[in-house]
Amino acid sequence: MNTAWTFIEKFCLFVATGFGVSLVAPFAPGTFGSLPGVALAYATTRLPLWLQIPACTTLAILAIPFCEVAERMLGVKDDGRITADEWMLFPLAVAGIPLGELPWWSIIVFFVVVRVVDIVKPPPARSLQAIPGGRGIVVDDFIANLYSLAINHLLFQLLFR
Repeated sequence: MNTAWTFIEKFCLFVATGFGVSLVAPFAPGTFGSLPGVALAYATTRLPLWLQIPACTTLAILAIPFCEVAERMLGVKDDGRITADEWMLFPLAVAGIPLGELPWWSIIVFFVVVRVVDIVKPPPARSLQAIPGGRGIVVDDFIANLYSLAINHLLFQLLFR
């Protein structure tokens, strides 16, 4: 680790790597680094829907500088260890779903959907990764999470209603 990094840069890297989880994950750093998003999703889905939407938007916007700084520090375009784009946007993929009222395993279903859609990156998500810096890291996940939101709501209606 570069000792010349400032405290703010180190903090941004810590947040961007899922509080360091993706830096120590034995494999699949993106998946492990996404896990903090589960707690965040539980918290945001307890809000009324009219507050969930601005909360999810704010989280997406806040993810951009964290990812920007982490990418610069790690020196790799959209490094797989950068997961703020995953965990900070996970609440978007479950907005409007009352997670606290569902069986514990429902979150696993929704989480798997998000991870699969993130890996597949349906259009136009994959092409948006080319945008430089933190915006490019976050925007593809924002689009992928909109796809996940639709799928998760469908699953919610089919499995839990």
